[in-house]
Amino acid sequence: MEDSVHMVKHPTTRPVAVSSEQSFQDLFRNHYPQVVRRIWSITHDQAVAEDLAQEVFVRLYAVDLPSIENIGAWLTQTSTHVAFNHLRGEKRRVARDAQAADPHSLSEPSTEERWLQHEEIHDVRAALTDLEERDRTLLLLKYSGYDYKELAAITQLETNSIGTLLARARKRFRDLYQQRRGSER
Repeated sequence: MEDSVHMVKHPTTRPVAVSSEQSFQDLFRNHYPQVVRRIWSITHDQAVAEDLAQEVFVRLYAVDLPSIENIGAWLTQTSTHVAFNHLRGEKRRVARDAQAADPHSLSEPSTEERWLQHEEIHDVRAALTDLEERDRTLLLLKYSGYDYKELAAITQLETNSIGTLLARARKRFRDLYQQRRGSER
């Protein structure tokens, strides 16, 4: 079967026509070490970093390469998301294991506590949804542990403006959240 031909964009060169299989192999070979390092910097586990890097490249293989303007940024962002998703999953697994091992932790929250917690989550999500995409992205990434330099690289904004943009995004979120909470009471 003949490989399809794609225009591959590289940040420092003009697009070049290559076969999709060859371009993917080149991308993998050129970017795999950086992807593993990025994931390792979050997970601090080499085996996990290598496994998750494979997942990142499976995701890359599934997307239309010519539609990605900056492959390096896409790989960094996807690597970061995959690593944090893994950490969240591990945190939940550890909590489940600890709860299963502690018979005193089996007390369920009251119906009222569950309802209030559900309402709180709903209001936070609604306020986040009402934010502009840039504000939402900045807040979610910042509270996922990224520093200003990483935020600037991922969002392709100036590092010097990240603090101001975050402060404005926090204020907009707070206003939307308080408006939402006030309208329900």
